[in-house]
Amino acid sequence: MPKLKTHRGAAKRFRVTGGGRVARRRSGHSHILTKKTMKRKRRLRRSTLVVGAFAGKIKRLIQG
Repeated sequence: MPKLKTHRGAAKRFRVTGGGRVARRRSGHSHILTKKTMKRKRRLRRSTLVVGAFAGKIKRLIQG
């Protein structure tokens, strides 16, 4: 069976942490920022973890 290729679109959006969990960026921090509060924009800067149900699928895509 041939090697699996890394899904480049997923590789640019997700990363695997040291503990093996999948991290992602939060949505909503690219435009229409004037109506959002500073507290909300600060929270959007931080990354978060992917829900377990999707983590396995994403890992398979990015580890090829």
